[in-house]
This record gives sequence, structure tokens and C-alpha cells, in this order.
Amino acid sequence: MERFNLLKKDHLIGFLRKLAKEYRIIAPVKNRHGDTLFTPVTDLDNDEIDLTNQPQNSIKSFLFPQTEVIATYQSSTPDDYTFTEPEPSFPPTIFFGVRPCDLSAILYMDVIFLKGKKDPFFLDKRRNSLLIGLNCTAPFANCFCNATNSGPFLEFGFDLQFTDLGDRFMVETGRSSGERLIEDRPQFFTPSTEKDSQARYQSFLEARGGFHRPVHLDQTLKKLAKGEVDESVWSFLSERCQDCGGCAYVCPTCTCFTISDQPLSPTNGERLRSWDACTFSGFTRMAGGHNPVHRATGAIRQRFLHKLLYDVKQHGRTSCVGCGRCVGICFGGTDIVRFINMSCQGELYGT
Repeated sequence: MERFNLLKKDHLIGFLRKLAKEYRIIAPVKNRHGDTLFTPVTDLDNDEIDLTNQPQNSIKSFLFPQTEVIATYQSSTPDDYTFTEPEPSFPPTIFFGVRPCDLSAILYMDVIFLKGKKDPFFLDKRRNSLLIGLNCTAPFANCFCNATNSGPFLEFGFDLQFTDLGDRFMVETGRSSGERLIEDRPQFFTPSTEKDSQARYQSFLEARGGFHRPVHLDQTLKKLAKGEVDESVWSFLSERCQDCGGCAYVCPTCTCFTISDQPLSPTNGERLRSWDACTFSGFTRMAGGHNPVHRATGAIRQRFLHKLLYDVKQHGRTSCVGCGRCVGICFGGTDIVRFINMSCQGELYGT
């Protein structure tokens, strides 16, 4: 099997239609409001698969749902509880059109949920998922994956990866599961040529030179490691942060969660795992009411230290993949790009 093949764009829907007989397809779909979101594709003839615009969400919510039942419980007496884990129910799924930043985010989540004692809920979803990536030939306005080494092209982490070459896609195989997707449907593919490889490389060069935002991440990482970020930066950002949690909710790598029990009747209920965010007022509050993190100055510090210092120390990489979604959603102007560039300036930058 060739590592690189070609798929004509006219044949894409036919290929996806064949896949849909065996898999649920989740792809970036433009809805009637004009928003592009990763959504289950239910009608390939009428759903508008959008491979031009950046999806406003990532695929995180499918693999790590915003709220998830991790157990049900029953009690016969106030002191007697029986907990039962739900049966796995994630169907075989293909995520199509996943950008390199979001693919990198899934690899990060693999480290969080599958290193050491594996999270059974995440593991079930990953085992039943195939990833078809889409290289970015034209970075979006807020993207900076070049600074985080997570794009605009990716060399691993996918089953198949598409590169737009105009009237055709170059399709790269990353895993044996991806090979089987092609081997079982050979009528859609033709071998690529040296000319196609040159076109792909030219596309990569153009994408690498197309970023709009200078982001000096390496300098900030060094300053954080040495504790040299000026306190005025933290104070300025803390005053502007509204604790809305929007950055954490759109971020493809934010994996903090809280556990709560939801009674459904006097004798049974559900144990829920729900997204949490380090900027929320109750994130580090203890049972007695004390909070070791000062809400006025420490919440946003906790967020950026987690992503750019603690994760580097623990995992050897930042947990920011440069997708830029937090830049677009933050109405307070406290996104990670602003923090990085303010840190490098050593003064209040862009106020």
C-alpha cells in the first residue's frame, strides 16, 4: 500500500457515503446560522461539510463530554449505596476534517487520560474512533500552531490525512487502520506522483509563511521557567478576566473536571463528570470554604502556568496547540496570545 494516494474532490462524498455504512461520520458542518461546528453528519446530500472555515468547536466534546454519566447508584438505606458503571455505548466513529491543532490536542488528551491508570470512558471512545485529518494550507487569523509545533501540517497522530491540492486531495496513511479504509475502497483512489508531492510541499511552505500573529512562545517559556514574568502582567490580566470560562470550554486541551452526584429519586441517582475551569471561583475552594488561590490575582495565573509551565515539566510539551479559539472568544482581552506577548515585552503590552 502506497503511503500517499489521491482522491478527487468529486469522489469525496461517495467515499464518505461508503464509510457511513460502517461508521458514524462527524465532520465540520455549516449550519443554517452560518456557524461551522463538528457535528454528526446525517445527510451527506444536504449537510454542508465545510473544509474552508475553522470549526468553532473541537472534537473534545465527543471524546470527553461536557457532562457524562460515569456511574449510577442505588441505595436501600441512607448508609448503603451500590454503584454501577454504564455499559460502553460509543459507536464506531470517523472524525473527518480534523485540523492539525485538534489532532495534537487529542494526542495530549491521550497522555492525560491513558497514561498510567487508563480512564475507561475515554479509552472506549478512542478505541472506537478513527481520525481523518486535514492539513491547513491557509492558517486562520488567530492561529499560531507554528509556535506550538502542532501545525500547519502534521506528520503523525492520524489514521488518514488529507491535503487540499485544488481539484484533488493527497491522502496520507498514518496507521494500519487508515490503510484498511483505502484498501477496502480502492475505487476512489489513485497513486500519487512526484508532481503531487511537490505540490504538497509547496502548499506546506506557503502555509508556514501565512501566519498573521507573531507569538514569541519560546521566550515566554524561558521566562516562566525562571520565574521572570513581571507581576504587573498578572495583575493587569487578572483585572480584565471575567471568570466566564469561555476559554476553557472552547480549548481542545482543557481537561479539568469536577464530580457530582445527581439524585433522581430518594433511592437512586447518577454520578456525573462535568467540565470545570481553573478560572471559576470554586475551582480550588476547599470543603471548609478556604481557597488557597486568591481569586482576584491567582485564577488566570493558574491557567497559564498550567498550560505553559506545569505541563512542560510533567509532559515535556505545552498544552496549548495554537488553535486560537480562546483569542476569538475572550471579550476581556486575556487570551493566551496576549499573555505570551505581554510577558516577552516585560511591560503592559497592547493595553
